[in-house]
Amino acid sequence: MEDDNARQLLNDLICAAKEKGADSVDAVFAQGDSLSVSWRGGKVDMLERAEGADLGLRAFIGQKQASCSTSDMSKEALKEIVDRVLSMAKAAPEDPYCGLADEGDIAKNFPSLDLSDDFDIEAPHLIELAREMEKVALDVEGVSQCESTNAGASKSSVFLAASNGFSGGYERTHYALSASALAGEGTAMERDGESVSVTHKADLPCPFEIGKKAGEKAVKNLGARKMPSCQASVVFHPEEAAGLLGNFAGVIKGSAIARGTSFLKEFMGKQVFAEGITIIDDPFRMRGLRSRSFDGEGLLPEKRTIVENGVLQTWLLDLRSARQLGLKSTGHASRGTSGVPAPSPNNFYMNGGPLIPQELMSDIKEGFYVTETMGMGVNGVTGDYSLAARGFWIEDGEISFPVNEMTIAGNLKEMFLHMTPANDLVFRHGIDAPTLRVEGMTIAGV
Repeated sequence: MEDDNARQLLNDLICAAKEKGADSVDAVFAQGDSLSVSWRGGKVDMLERAEGADLGLRAFIGQKQASCSTSDMSKEALKEIVDRVLSMAKAAPEDPYCGLADEGDIAKNFPSLDLSDDFDIEAPHLIELAREMEKVALDVEGVSQCESTNAGASKSSVFLAASNGFSGGYERTHYALSASALAGEGTAMERDGESVSVTHKADLPCPFEIGKKAGEKAVKNLGARKMPSCQASVVFHPEEAAGLLGNFAGVIKGSAIARGTSFLKEFMGKQVFAEGITIIDDPFRMRGLRSRSFDGEGLLPEKRTIVENGVLQTWLLDLRSARQLGLKSTGHASRGTSGVPAPSPNNFYMNGGPLIPQELMSDIKEGFYVTETMGMGVNGVTGDYSLAARGFWIEDGEISFPVNEMTIAGNLKEMFLHMTPANDLVFRHGIDAPTLRVEGMTIAGV
């Protein structure tokens, strides 16, 4: 659907809902086109193309709200969704915190963030990328097979309109390459992989690089041992460090704070991380994977320092959680076509420190360099942290040999306070961190 048509559709739905009794309304329309290829064993394993559009409508009657969504854009279906959402809103419970943004607070000017390109890409090109990644991975000495290689591309657009006068939309393209390789034979096989995601195809690395890294990482894992249990320093590879930062983002969401389900609920303005640590949320990063020019409630977000010198400065708030807490929204509302908005980070990252990763671990006599964690053992209410892990053992400040079937445990409250970042921050996923060293964790093995 063309941009003007999408905007007109939303405006028509808003007007129809208002005419039938809604006090206020917002509507979101999303459409996308995606193409993906999976390559395995020298041939295409899966080739998929998907196109679709979805629409969501939210209506307020007094202090009651309801939302509905549909992928059917026929006149009959659109009339039905208006009737259905109003019927649901009348039957919904009272919610004193729901409601649209005030007209004076809505975004009116949208920064250009260069989030899309011409999306001129077809299946043969993606197939060639996936084929080359497999070939390169298999050429790495020690690799026995390539589990799979994948190449994908998508283009999406989102439009949001509301009865408070907000109207906005943006387009995004996304490209991804990944490879997973197996090294060794029989019961001694090890797996690892490499992946990358970007908004512009011009920013994709050479598939040679992805395949080679996947193969080399798998080979380095061969001969993994299981080490004795101990307490020691744990160093997190940037991919895993980003997971720790994601855990932090989860417990500073306004919804968790308002419910009292975060172990940091009493820590606004207090020391949460070690001194010197700074964490930023930036919605305006050019070509950022999580960049956006307005949030899910039509507010203009802004670049914010979330943690400064280790001290927590703000929560991530949408309108509802902000009202519950007696605060103002920070422009972090995120939403799909179904359900209601909820707070979510934008481009969320931790600044690097002064040391290169080798210097960061140079004084560790024995420790664990973690390259992968597995499981769901993170409790946002208590901060308890326990995950299966693999990686490499550190001896006398050097990465020595691979280890597997280990568990690392601690409490995030203490982990954050005893954390040191290296200087190798790279923006890869939208939530990003440099190599991180955490002191005094429990490592369980033999």
